[in-house]
Amino acid sequence: MTDAYLDSPPLTEEQRAVVEQPWDARLLVTAGAGAGKTHTLVRRLDALCGHEDPEEALEAAEVLVLTFSRAAARELRERIARHGERARRVRAQTFDAWAYGVIRQAHPDREWSTVGFDERISAAARAVEKGALEEGDAAPPAHVVIDEVQDLLGARRELVETLLDRYQESCGFTVVGDAAQSVYGFQIEDLTERTAETGRFFDWLRCSYPDELVELSLTRNFRAATPEARIALAHGPRLQQVTDADEAGTLYEELRDLLLDPANGTGDLTDRFTLDGLRNLSDTCAILTRDNRQALVVSGLLHQHGVEHRLRRPLEDRPVPYWVAELLRRTEATGLTEERFHSLLAEIPLPYAPNASALWTVLRRTARGAGRNVLDLERLRRSLVDGRFPDEAADPETTRIVVSTVHRAKGLEFDRVIVLAPPTVAELHKHHKDESDLPAEARALYVAMTRARQDLYHAAPPELPVLKRAGSRKNGRRYVGGWRSYDRFGIVAEAGDVCRENPPGHEADAVATQAYLLEQVAPGHEVVLRRRHDLPMGEYQSPPYVLVHDGREIGEASERFREGLFQVQKVSRTWDPWWPDEIHGMRVDTLETVTGSTAAGANAGLGDRGVWIAPRITGLGRYRRADDEKEQRA
Repeated sequence: MTDAYLDSPPLTEEQRAVVEQPWDARLLVTAGAGAGKTHTLVRRLDALCGHEDPEEALEAAEVLVLTFSRAAARELRERIARHGERARRVRAQTFDAWAYGVIRQAHPDREWSTVGFDERISAAARAVEKGALEEGDAAPPAHVVIDEVQDLLGARRELVETLLDRYQESCGFTVVGDAAQSVYGFQIEDLTERTAETGRFFDWLRCSYPDELVELSLTRNFRAATPEARIALAHGPRLQQVTDADEAGTLYEELRDLLLDPANGTGDLTDRFTLDGLRNLSDTCAILTRDNRQALVVSGLLHQHGVEHRLRRPLEDRPVPYWVAELLRRTEATGLTEERFHSLLAEIPLPYAPNASALWTVLRRTARGAGRNVLDLERLRRSLVDGRFPDEAADPETTRIVVSTVHRAKGLEFDRVIVLAPPTVAELHKHHKDESDLPAEARALYVAMTRARQDLYHAAPPELPVLKRAGSRKNGRRYVGGWRSYDRFGIVAEAGDVCRENPPGHEADAVATQAYLLEQVAPGHEVVLRRRHDLPMGEYQSPPYVLVHDGREIGEASERFREGLFQVQKVSRTWDPWWPDEIHGMRVDTLETVTGSTAAGANAGLGDRGVWIAPRITGLGRYRRADDEKEQRA
């Protein structure tokens, strides 16, 4: 038998201490940046499922593994597949995916697909508390493994505490985190509440298991292979403890000075030498920004200069790959054999070579047919409608260059990292007035600087537009504004801006439009939103806009977009909104499978399954006149 661990490093003494804890242990592991955490977790899962004493070994279904992001879950699954011997059937899931499964089991008759992320998490906590994991075919976990627990805040923290509290007599756990990398506190707006929430889960564990909690640490760094990549690591232990603003400010400035060493500068991201280096890059690279505004601007600049890259999405965005719609549309059968699945998938044009066998296994778990080794296509369609498409079947992330906020890159690693030069403490105070969270700023900078395996660089931040929110500060639509309250220069694209109710091209030729999307449209392509006519679609909506790619219509703006545009353009109660002719600067994020009514699909000639391909857009849209493409403003 081949040794699954042959090409992986041997365990250190610290890692072995984690791996060899019994299944019923209550284990808190502090793992610094690049400390081989994923490798240790894979070996820990193998030990849980393959204990030499059969009575001590757990079944894969008894182990619950939760992560924050699809990328982290994917990496753990890939490592398990590559190096796991006995844990190959263990599933790593995001909190949202697992919570969704819990609430659907507890309340199968309720429509959950439109419910927000936090509401799902809270509903799952209530369901667990009432015994949802003990009903029907469900079984409570015997061991829970959770990664990045320093970022368990609010509803997710309450979900985990509810789970562990209900099964504290029968369930062990392995939770891994690093207080120095706690960067999601910004999700709690009130600074006082945020301070109280930081470290709260660690305190809860220590209070709940005063005599049972085993605390271990992983301190050796395996990621940073060069002195340049290791420069921030020494600050980790201090950042784990820091709460005082003055001390955090000192740490922040120390990290900033290390990062901004002139020898590590790349200049401006529009510099020809820098751009040529990015175009010819053979290794992975992340350009990390402080916020979404910077990320959008950097992505736009790279697109303008022909640098292929991917703008990292929010963790809760989970587009279904477009090949699923094509798979369902290319057959009228109710079920598929594995052989037929392979042949259909091979017909669909994809930018990567899919692992068809792995996809088959994942889809069968979601939509198992009545026959032996058959995929039930109606169940698969239902999983799309319900928002249950498995994360394991999502498209792989194959682009070498990623533009991301620091928060969305946490837990990931890259050969090369370029960090946009951060502001000084004085500039932070000026921008945030008295609300700057210096401990969080220092931890975020530390996270950014510890993503690199080889090279760590800094670049000058680009000039940024003024982005504001219409209406309420938290939920209002983001737009490009100016120093005057009535300035409106553009709008920020969002995931739900393209209509899903009807297929693209349904008023002309939907079948031809689907073929065009497959053959001619790709991520990164520029699209224009063009006003179809002047008549608003509703009292609180703009007129309709169509999505144009290289002169061809490939979709139409959604009701959500029209309402957002109205919200932006309706400056005040007495202000009559004006509507831009065109909105330029938006890009195709991806092509995705969407579901609508079966009637809409059938009427458009796309079959009766109610699924089709639609583009998802991203970027900073700028208002332009239709006649000369000049900026359009009030």
